Amino acid sequence: MTRQSFLTGSLILMAAGLFTRILGMVNGMVLARVIGSEGVGLYMMAFPAMLLVVTLTELGLPVAISKLVAEAETFGDQRKIKKILSLSLAIVGSAGVILTASMLLMIPLSAKFLFADTRVIYPLIAITPVIPIVAVSSVLRGYFQGIRNMKPYAYSGIVEQVVRISLVAVLASLLMPHGVEYAAAGAMIAGSAGECASLVYMLRAFRKEGGLRIRTGFRNSIQRNRSILRQLLGIGLPTMGSRLIGSLSNFFEPIVVSNSLVLAGFSIKASAELYGQLTGYALTLLLLPSFITHALHVSLVPAISEAYARKSYGMIHFRLNQALRIAMLTGGLSLVVTFSFAEPLMTLIYDSPSSSDLLRIMAPFFMIFYFQGPMHAVLQALDLAKAAMFNTLIGSAVKIITLYLLTSRPEFGIKGAALAICINVVLVTALHTALIIRTIGFSLILKDYVRTAIIIACSGVLAHFLIGRAFTDWALFPRTLTLISIIATFYLLLALFLGMIHREELGQLPVIGKWVN
Repeated sequence: MTRQSFLTGSLILMAAGLFTRILGMVNGMVLARVIGSEGVGLYMMAFPAMLLVVTLTELGLPVAISKLVAEAETFGDQRKIKKILSLSLAIVGSAGVILTASMLLMIPLSAKFLFADTRVIYPLIAITPVIPIVAVSSVLRGYFQGIRNMKPYAYSGIVEQVVRISLVAVLASLLMPHGVEYAAAGAMIAGSAGECASLVYMLRAFRKEGGLRIRTGFRNSIQRNRSILRQLLGIGLPTMGSRLIGSLSNFFEPIVVSNSLVLAGFSIKASAELYGQLTGYALTLLLLPSFITHALHVSLVPAISEAYARKSYGMIHFRLNQALRIAMLTGGLSLVVTFSFAEPLMTLIYDSPSSSDLLRIMAPFFMIFYFQGPMHAVLQALDLAKAAMFNTLIGSAVKIITLYLLTSRPEFGIKGAALAICINVVLVTALHTALIIRTIGFSLILKDYVRTAIIIACSGVLAHFLIGRAFTDWALFPRTLTLISIIATFYLLLALFLGMIHREELGQLPVIGKWVN
């Protein structure tokens, strides 16, 4: 059975995540040019609804499956793993059927009464086919995470993005003559096709893994495996609660923002364009490096669960500090690049230089965002998913309130929405940090944070100096790419010099380890 170490598994996920993020950026560029800001706004208004449906379909089971499979794998209990998968498939299969029917009934009413722009009904309907696909995919993802074989999970994401990009331009262009709302729906259909291709890949990988013959029957599975059901739901429901709160918050976000912008004096069309600039452009770029912290989250859950099963608390502290250091370096580099190169990046990628103000407002706060993934993973692995859910609830409530209070003021407008999102990021991260410190007596390594601050400051000064003086006669694209490459190289070399990148960790990575050792 294929199995990777924490760092190797994380590296595989990071590499695949980087590739899929780049493909996602290409997808965003295509969408921006084919359907424009208005179409992207409609697409992004429907997108949170898809996240909400996915959350309800999965029931938080991928994390629960990952944790329980990792613990069973620690003690070689293959029979329990088979029971976990059988019961999980029965649960998500039933949930998928119910949610598909419910969504088809609710879409017309929600589009009419909740959204300022009723055209969102078309991309909402286009989401529906993804529900049964996500149901099965979620179980397979949890299984591969639990046995610490990250390759199928990583590669399936690449397959999904390749298929999505292959279809999105074609479908959006074909449907654009019928209206921008139909073009946005075509983009959603392309996403569903990508999810289908991803599922096919994971099914083939599961069969190749060797494994387990699974028979599902909802009633029989529950009757025979009630203890496992309690374990799954005990972890899954609070995890789903956290995601559901976040998804509901994201679902209501475009509703609150669009209506608040109308109150502030903007037209419905302008509101859609501004929201597209915030979520489709600025947030997409800010979240580009989050594939690294997502990889850490996915790898940490089984790693911490295994350590927790063995009562190895020293290893828990070590892994969390290790993950936070990687997350901090990631966030720091993202801050330097997005803040310093906001206008050229927005111009080159989205042809929207006016969106650079939103990027500069949010970039400093989003460095903190990269701590959330590792912290949430540790809380889930330590059976603190319920407490993490309440932290998410508090943050989401504050975000919705501040969205209305700030965005509805004409002097803030869409910048008020950006500030409200930043307030949520800071609050939830602070609550997670306090909970971990209180629960396991965790201590942050303060010298790492001081060193990172020095690295960020030095890199920022160098970026400011080079932007004003270097390669000024070059075209925008090669100049921006060259300057970012120089800054990133300087940032990483300084991090290596100050001891933020450890030689022994590099030695554990494939290929690199051969040179280090």
